[in-house]
Amino acid sequence: MYESFYGFREKPFSLLPDPSFLFPSKKHYMALTMLQYGLMNQAGITVITGEVGSGKTTLIRKLLSEIDNDISVGLISNTHESFGDLLQWVSMAFNLEHKGKDKVALYDAFVKYVIDEYANSKRTVLIIDEAQNLSPSVLEELRMLSNINADKDQVLQLILVGQPELRETLQRQDLRQFAQRVSADYHLAPLLLDEAVGYIRHRLKVVGGNENIFELDACKIIWKYSGGIPRLINTLCDTALVYAYADQLKSVSRKLAAEVIVEKQKGGIFPVFGNVKGDRNVTT
Repeated sequence: MYESFYGFREKPFSLLPDPSFLFPSKKHYMALTMLQYGLMNQAGITVITGEVGSGKTTLIRKLLSEIDNDISVGLISNTHESFGDLLQWVSMAFNLEHKGKDKVALYDAFVKYVIDEYANSKRTVLIIDEAQNLSPSVLEELRMLSNINADKDQVLQLILVGQPELRETLQRQDLRQFAQRVSADYHLAPLLLDEAVGYIRHRLKVVGGNENIFELDACKIIWKYSGGIPRLINTLCDTALVYAYADQLKSVSRKLAAEVIVEKQKGGIFPVFGNVKGDRNVTT
């Protein structure tokens, strides 16, 4: 809609996880480094947590784009409260036959797959996104799966990515054996102000646009009322560009950004990080 007006190759603030837009903030760099470290050093279990919309799935996509051919990867990305049989999901993640098989047969087939991959000099990595939805009993099943070892090598590695609730669950007394096997972990905190400004300008630059389209004061209030959450920053920035385009404006001012935030909060769906209408420093 506004791409050609601003000279963008594509939308700069899409909500889809795209590793080409990954902003190298210190936080995201550390989280990616932990994921890479877990792979390179054959960590048994790696855990990455962060708030909703903090960029965790984008990090997974980035990691997947870098994985070498000597690693077999299975990805489970649609966990939920009624998750069901873990081994069936694991089998589907690695394209293994699972229909009509009981748990014992599924387990035997998966162990055989992992050992066969190891015999072909390949490690197996299971990545579970939205892992905060896994119950303690399913997490315990995962721990048992991680017992698949061969000599000194960790032939099966687990990467769990989820919201802060995952970290809270892993602190349970009955999951202490699981927690003790976590070799690498990192919590992805919201962006600070300078990081948020850099994030906005980075995404504009990636699509070939003027990185200063958003005035500094506009960036500041977008950061404040998004709570520093990248996905919410994207939502506000995208809407601000629509508003600016409608008025044929070449830049986004503080006033325009405040108008967008007020309208978003009126809808009652956008998460509230303060009341922008009562903030005289913003609305005046």
